[in-house]
Amino acid sequence: MRLAPLQIYETLLAAYGPQHWWPADKPFEVMVGAILTQNTNWQNVEKAITSLKTHDMLDCESIATCNLPQLGEIIRSSGSYMQKARYLQQFSLFYFNNGKRKGLKKLPVSLLRPRLLSVHGIGPETADSILLYALDQPVFVIDAYTKRLFVRLEHFGHELGYDSIQHYFQQRLPESLPLFQEFHALIVEHAKRHCRTKPLCQDCPLFDRCPTASCSTIEIHRSLVPDVD
Repeated sequence: MRLAPLQIYETLLAAYGPQHWWPADKPFEVMVGAILTQNTNWQNVEKAITSLKTHDMLDCESIATCNLPQLGEIIRSSGSYMQKARYLQQFSLFYFNNGKRKGLKKLPVSLLRPRLLSVHGIGPETADSILLYALDQPVFVIDAYTKRLFVRLEHFGHELGYDSIQHYFQQRLPESLPLFQEFHALIVEHAKRHCRTKPLCQDCPLFDRCPTASCSTIEIHRSLVPDVD
């Protein structure tokens, strides 16, 4: 019998402890990080954010008015840096024109999320990361790690899209900002340790309830048994 999402959360929390995400000093830094982390690893994002801080540019006014090639060079470590520079400028203008964090927090999620998605370069995962970690809205973020883990646990198939997966979780979990933040962070930690593209199933806290792990182990055991005529 498969574990419910809340049981999976409790298992991962017991295994890894609280993660205390998102790593940032201020909410706007979270928003910048959510944009910069697209298609790259967090170490590269940290370098780009440090560079913005060094140039005293980690605020929406500075980013919005900066020369675009200069901004691109400052965030070069994040990859696709000119594209991301354009994304950051578009978002910074949006952020400033909508009253910054205080203004955005006045809007209900039903209005705020579509507005975020209307900004060039902001897709569902980025928008929801901003909502969850910078604007304190209880929305469940779906990333590649989440989909990979729960497909392997046979909760749904590969064909299910972002919004449907999000609905799946939000219908099965209590609406809780701390829970959604912690669960997403725990999934990321679990994916880095065990549920990789090529899974490392040994000592996985979900091993006994993971059909994929069971199948993988059977195949490994078979490969160790010599052929018998």
